[in-house]
Amino acid sequence: MIADLFAESRTLTLDPGAMLLGGFALGVAPALLEGVAAIAAAAPFRQMATPGGRRMSVAMTNCGAAGWVTDAAGYRYATADPLSGRPWPAMPPAFRDLARRAATAAGFAGFDPDACLVNLYRPGARMAPHQDIDERDMGEPIVSVSLGLSATFLWGGAARGDPKRRLRIDHGDVLVWGGPARRTFHGIAPLAAGTQPDTGETRINLTFRRAL
Repeated sequence: MIADLFAESRTLTLDPGAMLLGGFALGVAPALLEGVAAIAAAAPFRQMATPGGRRMSVAMTNCGAAGWVTDAAGYRYATADPLSGRPWPAMPPAFRDLARRAATAAGFAGFDPDACLVNLYRPGARMAPHQDIDERDMGEPIVSVSLGLSATFLWGGAARGDPKRRLRIDHGDVLVWGGPARRTFHGIAPLAAGTQPDTGETRINLTFRRAL
């Protein structure tokens, strides 16, 4: 049913405070991908381990004043890359500008992200349903940008076991959620194999947050 709604409109309200902005990032996608390449050259993608020792299927890196990390010590934000000890790469202006514009379009004017988690998905990689709750100010929204292969986004509720809606997200789509939807459980189903002209056999996700 959610797929039928998506076919009718490229802008979709998922819940109060949550919106899909279909194709919102298409015009700046080349600049975003250039930024990802520069970030990965300075802070390479890596598959982090959860506090329980499970290696994540998604490879990650970060840019901005803070980066999200996970290891035996837990989930947290760190101002330095634990692999190098150096600060994370600066957030490219094109990243920050897009995040601000998308947040404003979804009703969250004034958003100023200080962290961007960059996720690299290869076929079979997934993100289990979770909440984004490691940020200090939960009043700020999340802005999530999809680049490359299409994926199935899972949108749940306030509890982990709530039913999940399945939503196809394509290259250039942006999801924004905050306010009453800020703690919604969400995830990505295992990525199907395919090829996309700009990213090949991969999907890249940029998740902007106000972390500090």
